[in-house]
Amino acid sequence: MQVTNQTRDTILASAVFLADNVWTRLRGLLGRPPLQPGQALVIKPSTGIHTWFMGYPIDALYVDGNGRVVRALESLRPFRFGPIDLRSKLIVELPAGAIARNLTQMGDVITLS
Repeated sequence: MQVTNQTRDTILASAVFLADNVWTRLRGLLGRPPLQPGQALVIKPSTGIHTWFMGYPIDALYVDGNGRVVRALESLRPFRFGPIDLRSKLIVELPAGAIARNLTQMGDVITLS
């Protein structure tokens, strides 16, 4: 699977892990090494995230049902809660700094392929 920012014509991640059931969503990135550039975790469905018990910060894109970024969190530190956003249908977790490197902004269209 690949995560692409269609608006900016950039590939955000080409090594994507999918968390789409209760067990994989519950685990998320817990106990995993930090994401590397080009990696992402897609949590689907999801309206919010946390970084409890993680040892590293992450970036997160909240994406609505039309693929639009409705919230972008940069460098969410460990032991934090991200906001709940009821517009969100899925969340893409990326290595810290990925949002800035790829110039992703709210309103951009994200696709999974």
